[in-house]
Amino acid sequence: MQDLLIIGGSDAGISAALRARELSPETNVTIVLRDSYPNFSICGIPFYLSGEVADWKNLAHRTREEIEKSGIKLMSNTVAESIDPLAKEVNVRPAQGDPVTIGYDRLFLGIGAVSRQPNIEGLKTPGVFVLRWMDEARALHEFLEKNQPKSAVLIGGGYINMEMADALTLRGIRVTVIEHNPSILKTLDVELGEILKTYMEAKGVQVLCGFRAQRIQPQQEGGILVHVDNGNSLGADFAIVAVGAFPNTGIATAAGARCGPSGALKVNRRMETTLADVYAGGDCVETHHTILGKDVYLPLGSTSHKQGRVAGENVVGGNAEFVGSLGTQVVKVFETVAARAGFNDSDAVQYGYDPLSVDMKTWDHKVYYPEAKRLHIRLTGDRSNGKLLGAQFLGHVSTEAAKRVDTIAVALHAQMSIANLNDIDLSYTPPLGSPWDPIHQAAQNWLKAGRI
Repeated sequence: MQDLLIIGGSDAGISAALRARELSPETNVTIVLRDSYPNFSICGIPFYLSGEVADWKNLAHRTREEIEKSGIKLMSNTVAESIDPLAKEVNVRPAQGDPVTIGYDRLFLGIGAVSRQPNIEGLKTPGVFVLRWMDEARALHEFLEKNQPKSAVLIGGGYINMEMADALTLRGIRVTVIEHNPSILKTLDVELGEILKTYMEAKGVQVLCGFRAQRIQPQQEGGILVHVDNGNSLGADFAIVAVGAFPNTGIATAAGARCGPSGALKVNRRMETTLADVYAGGDCVETHHTILGKDVYLPLGSTSHKQGRVAGENVVGGNAEFVGSLGTQVVKVFETVAARAGFNDSDAVQYGYDPLSVDMKTWDHKVYYPEAKRLHIRLTGDRSNGKLLGAQFLGHVSTEAAKRVDTIAVALHAQMSIANLNDIDLSYTPPLGSPWDPIHQAAQNWLKAGRI
């Protein structure tokens, strides 16, 4: 019988715990959890704030009772303060009570990431919210319900604020987004980001790209004033700051764990850190990139689940390896879906490829069948040899952009060329597709442009 101690009760930590107990029911598993929300879907927060998910408790992947029924001990509202890797002990401090030292045979770190704090004066002004954890989500929900605000400024144009622009508009709140990059959603190429920006503006969201928020101050009549570096000031009832995150590695590095070039913890494919018998996964670690064949920082919820499962198997004697990530992502903004897998054009250039990216618009299914919608596809391949590097999609939710990007992810995983992509046997019926699926059409379009 061995003792597995886990710090962090979100995606990676819970996945590690469940896999360890599944394979080794005799293993004692304890999770140290900073808050009181084990295994909650952080990705679901915007839908709770929009009102589409009525009860915050429904964001739990599993209830506390279900987790504990699996034989896992939860220590909620407890902060892990230090690790002694030689003694194999962790010092923790409960919210109530005296500090405790917990021994372990194996330790897993699912300690996540920390929201970036941009260089903006007045971030502590009342009415300014960050949005990463459930406590923050519930605080914002309470503010929305109590104050019934009419306007908001969202600082940052990434996934969280794209979904929050949708969520707040659904509540009848007027939204302005400020993004310092040339376009929103920088995981897409600028041209596709511009298309999404135009779409959001048609939905009533003001989008300001290429500008920075410099200062936030309270207004005497209530609300806040956001000063922008273009000389303008934006009045609003509240603001959300979501400009990315950085890996939370302090407790690990203090114990001697090494980080990679990105600043995230260095792990091998078995999810072992550089400390003996200490594993890690999720937003605190570097991730093996399937195309590059090297480690990068690519924090994603889906990746966290996979890495936790791999680690959970290995801590009880398994020999699993994390295959890697392709950066497959999807977001719904109003009725439009933006999705990507692999590299966009700018990524490919950054990593030394000679990319050719070819755009096309096509119908999601046979146009004679009602409700056909346009689907925008940008396919990226290596100009010299036709290797598939990635794809980006923009389309109505009914165009199945999310599932079509999954086809690209599978093709990338299998190291297919774009010519191979054209050979895949995909399903067809007029209400759902075409004899040549949009994936095939995009491949043919690329091959024609690349003359391969």
